[in-house]
Amino acid sequence: MISCKEASELVSRAQDAPLGLRQRLVLRLHLLMCDGCARFAKQIDFLSEAMRRYRN
Repeated sequence: MISCKEASELVSRAQDAPLGLRQRLVLRLHLLMCDGCARFAKQIDFLSEAMRRYRN
């Protein structure tokens, strides 16, 4: 199991480049078990989408 710090780093890294299979699975498992990190991932996704829309 990864820590919340490691999970947040993977969430951020996933915005820039695809994660490997193992990283995706470990992150997905962590997000299923940790509400705080799941909220963080949703916030990052929301901000990324807002930036994409702003650029266009």
